[in-house]
Amino acid sequence: MLPYILPIGSLLSGIALLLLGTGLVTTLLALRGSLEGFSDQALGLIGSAYFVGFFAGTFVAPRLIRRMGHVRAFAFFAAAAAACVLLHVLVIDVWFWMLLRVVTGVALVGFYTVIESWLNTQAPTERRGQVFAVYMIVNLLALASAQQFLRLDSPAAFTLFAVAAVFVVVALMPVVATRLAPPQLTDMPRLSLRTIWKAAPVAVVGALASGLTMGAFWTLAPVYAARIGLDGASIALFITVAIFAGALLQWPIGHLSDRIDRRTALALVTALAALGALIMAAMGAAGHTLMPGAFLFGGAAFAVYPVVIAHLMDHLHHNEILPGNSAILLLHGAGSAVGPAIAGVLMGQVGAVALPLFFAAILAPAALLALTQLRRGRDEIVEEAAHFVPMVRTSAAALEMVAIEDEHAKAHAGLDVDGEASTEDAADAAPTPKPDARTPHAS
Repeated sequence: MLPYILPIGSLLSGIALLLLGTGLVTTLLALRGSLEGFSDQALGLIGSAYFVGFFAGTFVAPRLIRRMGHVRAFAFFAAAAAACVLLHVLVIDVWFWMLLRVVTGVALVGFYTVIESWLNTQAPTERRGQVFAVYMIVNLLALASAQQFLRLDSPAAFTLFAVAAVFVVVALMPVVATRLAPPQLTDMPRLSLRTIWKAAPVAVVGALASGLTMGAFWTLAPVYAARIGLDGASIALFITVAIFAGALLQWPIGHLSDRIDRRTALALVTALAALGALIMAAMGAAGHTLMPGAFLFGGAAFAVYPVVIAHLMDHLHHNEILPGNSAILLLHGAGSAVGPAIAGVLMGQVGAVALPLFFAAILAPAALLALTQLRRGRDEIVEEAAHFVPMVRTSAAALEMVAIEDEHAKAHAGLDVDGEASTEDAADAAPTPKPDARTPHAS
């Protein structure tokens, strides 16, 4: 595997440095805004503004990349993001911060699109799934490690903003210095949400629930922790535990979801995430440690989106996988844009405990819907069961890697990309499926 990772080390280094900076500033803004007297509603709107920018960036960033080229576009987005980081501390104003977060969201989509489209073309087809897994690990480790820089100084000081801006600027160096040939961006077609709803309603609800929950988590979890009395080091540990749990549990949850009805897996992870949120609410209100609840919530909540993607792929034909995943990504993004605003209003009216209760209130109905659909009968898979791929919400450029990983897995199982047995393997195919295999069936 190492020979495939070393040539793209500059790309992985660039995204790691970038996420160290942007991951730090996301938490830092929530804490600094709270110290400046911003209301919970205002902080929620600031968080929503970032995801609005992220949503808009899925349309704007590819056009800018085509116009400038990958390297210059990366430098352009880095300059914008670094300037935004520093302007937050120079101009303390809610509306100005919201504007800066919109710009930052667009820039982050640009970063992701540049790196992921590059990885798409540099990794051999048979290794793209493994490269994608390494890329996701780098993402989560960088985001978790970024929280530990909160220990360096108080959010009220300039130091942490400077550190975040330095990471964003330094992220330019390995990417600008690379000698890798830039790729060509392709247009990503989309399916209508009505088509996706007919194919897999559980995936639609799960994606929306994941967006609402994770958008509010990234924006307001530091505020929640500060409101219940945690200091900077404890807040950093709280966020880190949730992220590391998400990284650790995706593999076992994914293995389970490939062996059972995917709706059962989705009901399980959403229910466990809701339970973790309730534990956080109860323990936080009682003044106890949040870490058990944070671990359970993060471990399950981070797995909701990849289970949703795998479930959707179960119900789409091969030529629909990329546009279907792209539509689900946009739905998740829309939820992420709305979630922080709603949660911020609730925190302003009810108090800090409203945040974990909001998580539970969103995730529990998703679990109930999955169970309701499960009771209607066995899952009807269009061609062949998909394969779970650990992932976090990212840009549309990464979805091609997920689809190719599924194709490669089918090829190893003796299937062509349309889910039919290959000519060479058809003669040797077993007359009956394995006991744990999930196969298509008539409705």
